Amino acid sequence: MRIKMERPEGKYAWTVKVGEKGQFVIPKEAREIFNINPGDTLIVLGDVDKGIAIPPKNLFSEIANTVFKTE
Repeated sequence: MRIKMERPEGKYAWTVKVGEKGQFVIPKEAREIFNINPGDTLIVLGDVDKGIAIPPKNLFSEIANTVFKTE
């Protein structure tokens, strides 16, 4: 039985299983929503307190510039 819950517009949640090699499949709906295609490079961010995030690929350059910004 599938339970349908109301969610705020633009907010999504999926579950995935991690395989023996530490890999998981990004759900098809997520790939379509975020335009993720085979061969794309994604950035994975991690924080021991907040968890793991995979930001949209169109923000990759902006994030990289922020992370590697020198003063």
